Amino acid sequence: MKRDTVITCLEPSRRAQTMTTVLDGRYQQLETYSEGEDEARDGNGEETPQESGVMIHVVPEGGKARWNHIEDLDSFFTRMYHYHQKHGFACMILQETLELGQFIFVVTFSTFLFHCVDYSILFRDNITNNTSHKTSINDAIYSPSECAASMGLITWLCILVAVIFWMLRAVKVLYHLTQFWDIKQFFNTALKIEDRELDNLTWHEVQRRVRDVQIDQQMCIHKRELSELDIYHRILRFKNYMVAMINKSLLPVRLNFPIIGEVIFMTRGLKYNMELLLFWGPWSPFENNWHLKEDYKKLNKRQELARTLSKHILWVSVVNFILCPLVFLWQILYSFFNYGEIIKREPGTLGSRTWSLYGRLYLRHFNELDHELNARLNRAYRPASRYMSIFTSPVMTVIAKNVAFVAGSILAVLLILTIYDEDVLTVEHVLTTMTMLGAIVAGARAFIPDENLVWCPEQLLTAVLAHTHYRPDSWRGHAHTMSTRAQVAQLFQYRAVHLLEELLSPLFTPFILCFQMRPRALDIVDFYRNFTIEVTGVGDVCSFAQMDVRKHGNPMWQTAPQTPGIEERNIGFDNKYGDRLDKIHVPMSNQYTQAEDGKTELSLIHFTLTNPEWRPPSHAETFVTGLRERAKKDASDIPNDINPLYSSLNSLSSLGAGYNNLVSSIIHGTLLNQSQNTVSGVNASFMTQPGTSSAFGGAEDSLHDPRSDAASPAVRGGLNRAEGPLHNDRGLLHSLHQGLSNQSLGASVFGSGRDLSSEVTVPVELTAADMSLSTLYLHELHHRQIKRRGYQEMATRSIWQRSPVQELATLSEVRQERAPLLRHVDSSVRNSGQDS
Repeated sequence: MKRDTVITCLEPSRRAQTMTTVLDGRYQQLETYSEGEDEARDGNGEETPQESGVMIHVVPEGGKARWNHIEDLDSFFTRMYHYHQKHGFACMILQETLELGQFIFVVTFSTFLFHCVDYSILFRDNITNNTSHKTSINDAIYSPSECAASMGLITWLCILVAVIFWMLRAVKVLYHLTQFWDIKQFFNTALKIEDRELDNLTWHEVQRRVRDVQIDQQMCIHKRELSELDIYHRILRFKNYMVAMINKSLLPVRLNFPIIGEVIFMTRGLKYNMELLLFWGPWSPFENNWHLKEDYKKLNKRQELARTLSKHILWVSVVNFILCPLVFLWQILYSFFNYGEIIKREPGTLGSRTWSLYGRLYLRHFNELDHELNARLNRAYRPASRYMSIFTSPVMTVIAKNVAFVAGSILAVLLILTIYDEDVLTVEHVLTTMTMLGAIVAGARAFIPDENLVWCPEQLLTAVLAHTHYRPDSWRGHAHTMSTRAQVAQLFQYRAVHLLEELLSPLFTPFILCFQMRPRALDIVDFYRNFTIEVTGVGDVCSFAQMDVRKHGNPMWQTAPQTPGIEERNIGFDNKYGDRLDKIHVPMSNQYTQAEDGKTELSLIHFTLTNPEWRPPSHAETFVTGLRERAKKDASDIPNDINPLYSSLNSLSSLGAGYNNLVSSIIHGTLLNQSQNTVSGVNASFMTQPGTSSAFGGAEDSLHDPRSDAASPAVRGGLNRAEGPLHNDRGLLHSLHQGLSNQSLGASVFGSGRDLSSEVTVPVELTAADMSLSTLYLHELHHRQIKRRGYQEMATRSIWQRSPVQELATLSEVRQERAPLLRHVDSSVRNSGQDS
């Protein structure tokens, strides 16, 4: 075991002192004792020569020192995040072990059904004279020797492939066992968190402890302190690249069918192959988890690298084509065993909707963890379902009603007959007929609209925006059109469509890789070169993930109108750290380097809200502070119908009773602050917004009373899935509260009249409400910028019509071949940065 050396110096003074220093990345204690000590001994009891004047103590190294200088922090932080989200060591290992058993069950049971059952006896196709004999299951099952004899070469090859695959999975599980045991020791020893406490701690609290351990342990030796952004970069390095490529329409996810038209096709199998080629495969552009190969940063290597990447894509597509029958068979068997019982029990399951894989990538912020994304999409599920439900076809409704009437009538007669005499069930095909009729009735009802449904597409789509945070500009004002509904359906698809796409994925994946992804090899190489930066202590990251509003921001998403050609403009307010924000930076980006749909700006706001202790660079702090100051300024002009904050609050109030109370409190406090006497009428207008309760049916009633104690142990269970910390003072709600002199707003919204800069406890849901208000407000400002500047043509450009090559071709001042590797100007980013 390693040992730390403690050096004890003998001084003439009798006064004891203690001082701390850092030696080799760890803290060592230097203790001084009086000269009156008779003798000095080391840790083993051996005497130290008196003339040296020094006594050496050797003590065991602390348990935490084992995590000093971790080489692959990407994998370590990723495992740490999964350990927190998946409830600890026991749950994770149990899950992976049972998945191995599940694989064995599927292969064994499928083989048994194909080769070990005599279906002629089971179905009684050969009826003998002995009709009194009752057929048993054992009569229809072959003996083991007969089963083995019935298996052909193809079956044995499939079993051999399955055994090899299972053995590889078993080795991987054993490797994960050792990895997560180390993570368990890290949580229990270094972070002082027991497994039973994981569900009571937010990721923000775990992250704070990790940053403290970094100072003590120096897990990353290139930086003394790690910021929240550094940790997010480590965990989400490749996902940020994927989000950026989807945002810039670089990955081929669209297929054109002769009759159906253009369809977005993104499945787990296709995504797996893309990640294999682009990130972690043996021929990927990354040398390791944190470093892009140097050739990808060189302009003169682009053609050679593109040819190499194209060849690798071709080989992967060939392998997919060869393995297509096996993968397709596995998809069918797994889907049958996974969904068969659910469909039998609830036939309407296939008629429900889910967020598509493409939608999860398109709607994801830069630097957004999985649990944060899931929380947003779960809140948006109900308004999105209601939005899709209001679009009904009159023809399909008439047909569905008549089909349901006929099928339901026959089913009712059969049910009455079975109640009268249960022997009816023994009649051939009666039970099958009843099952099929039930499925037909359930399917027909999916096309029959709710008679109490309220037609409010614009309001519902705005409610979806409040939680998903993204929508193309072409959707605004056109929520009632079928084209907008069709585009939303690409993000929020039927489960039946999702299941069908996964089944067809083995067939389409080789085609997409070979004929659509290969031609984009050069664009992919250029993307890596143009949008990769080196960050000290982190390595190579996607430059979009830095959320630099100057290089990747869009002037149309800035909070203050800018004049082209003017690089900066003076403003007069201070940030929370006391620094004077004298200049606001105009984005230096162009159409090729800009993120689409305000991705950079919205990601920056989201990351600031979920990590309020993070100190952003000056340009990012200027943008966020400018948004808050603009909101405080607009709050003084409420209730003005053309006020963007008033419009945003109006939209926020329609999300449910909890949000309505927040908005009413803000309006009430604002009007009191203005010494107006017409408060009741304004509050009543918000309380009676169409669809506030009727259209949503209390969809957001789960928003807790703001006066509830969110930190009490009885409520804290499940906080591992919460977004952000329990206390946040970086959002618009806090800014509006500070801007009002009336303390009733603080008492009604935040549970106390105290200033929120002090340590007070607020509900977790206020972080989501704050982000929803920020999203609506920034979209409102963006829309007004478009109208003011007359960029109507830009507003109608859909995300389904973008091409990075076409965008680049329209820019005379920028050429992809000449764009250098981007460099960040902040002190935390250096060209010579290396990964730990």
